[in-house]
This record gives sequence, structure tokens and C-alpha cells, in this order.
Amino acid sequence: MIARRVVPWLLVGPALLLFVAVVLIPIAMTLLLSFHRWGQFTGIETVIVLDNWREVIEDPYFAEMFLRTFRIAVLVTVAAALIGAPEAYVLHRMRSPWKGIFLLIVLGPLLISVVARTLGWALLFGGETALVNIVLLRLGLVAEPVRFMFTETGVVIALTHVLVPFMVLAVWASLQRMDPRVDDAAVSLGAGRATVLWRIVLPQAIPGILGGAIIVFALAASAFATPAIIGGRRLKVASTLAYDEFLNTLNWPLGAAVAVLLLVALAAIIVAANRLVERRFAQVFE
Repeated sequence: MIARRVVPWLLVGPALLLFVAVVLIPIAMTLLLSFHRWGQFTGIETVIVLDNWREVIEDPYFAEMFLRTFRIAVLVTVAAALIGAPEAYVLHRMRSPWKGIFLLIVLGPLLISVVARTLGWALLFGGETALVNIVLLRLGLVAEPVRFMFTETGVVIALTHVLVPFMVLAVWASLQRMDPRVDDAAVSLGAGRATVLWRIVLPQAIPGILGGAIIVFALAASAFATPAIIGGRRLKVASTLAYDEFLNTLNWPLGAAVAVLLLVALAAIIVAANRLVERRFAQVFE
């Protein structure tokens, strides 16, 4: 009896120890660091104070950074859902070998470094003579060049390109439970294509959309490379702000407070959204 109780712990022990060493201990150290005092001439002082947390909570500058971070994350999530859900449905309706080919095309961007993809967008957004503005002007969609670099619009576009595959995979996995012949049966019984999409496909896709939204939102809110390259120093978000506090001003305690607050906010949002997804799954598959 004792051996049966010990065996599961022996099996999960190495992974649990690795998780504690790689995740929990660094988070605990960062949290502890956020309560230390920092001085320009004295550096980090090992005294427990609330100065950093008070500054982050009371200073409107930090509130603006977090508001911008979550605003960008929400816009990216909505854009990824609007683009990724139809892509996933089309992919679901395809047959071999086209399904495999287009699945590879969708996943292709994930094989390229985020930094490389973001630098590519930086070249496209470059300036008034950049490719994006040339195309927009020649198509007559804009009357004058549009500024994308160092703007929220540019960051949202680049992050959407980076994160859409995650939405496609989540929705596609959800639609895999649905038999494509159900759509054809509904059409043969007189239902219009819009009715089929609204009454049959969408309820099956919603759990995947919600699951993909959680992934995309978390990755967009915590993204660093894309906001740092496209947004630059003019358009900071929480991750780039923490980076600057750690490596530029060397105020590690304040940077730790920003990082921990971002982690706590993301964890709270993800837990709440996950409960919504579980409730939706229960309603769909009852």
C-alpha cells in the first residue's frame, strides 16, 4: 500500500522539481526583489519596503503602460479571431492533400524567428517610401502615407501576424470534432449557408475561439520583441518597461514590481477566461 502511494510521487518528482527550480523559485525571487529599495548611488538595498509598489500603483505613467499593453492585447486577440476562425473553417473543409499543404502554410511562420518576422514588418512599415505605403497609395486606399512604425497600429498588425497561427490551430482542433457531412446535410434540408455557419459551425467553433483567445491574449500582453522593434522607445508596453528598468536604469526592484504585476494580472485574466471556456465546453457537449 505504501509503495503504491510512493510510486506516483517518484514518477512526477523529477518534473515537479524542475518546475519548482525553473519557474517557482525565479518568480519568488523576483517578488522578493520587488520589495527592496533602490538608490541611484547606493544600488539595491536589502530592506523590505513598499516604495516600488506604491510608485507603480499611484503613478499614472505606469497605469498608461498597462492600459496600452492590454488594449493592444485585446485588439490583437479580436483581429486574430476574425482572421483565424474563417481560416480554420476553410482548412477543416479541405481534403487531402490540400489540407496538409495549407496547414503547413499556416504553420510556416512559426518556423521563423519572431525577431526575423518583426524585422520584416519593420522594413515593410519603414517610412513614406516603404512597400506598405506604396501599395496603399496606388490602390487609392489612403490619400497620404500612413505612419506605422512607433504606433499601436503597427504593433497590432505585426503581433496579429505572429499570433494568428495559434488561433487557427485552436479553432481547427475544435472543429475536428464536427463531421463535415453535417454541413451538407443541413444544406440538403434547405438551410442557407449563413444559417449553417451561424447555427451549426459557430457553436462548435466557439470553444476553440475562446481557447485560442486565451493563448493569443496572453502571448500578446507579454510579448517583448515585436513591441520593442515596431513600437521602439516611443511606444512602451509593460514588458519593454520592465526591460528598461532592469537593463537601462538598473532599477531592478521597480522592474521586478512591474513584471510581477503583469504576471498577476495575466494570471487573473487567464483563470477567469478559462472558467468561461470550461463552462462553454460543458454547454456545447452536454
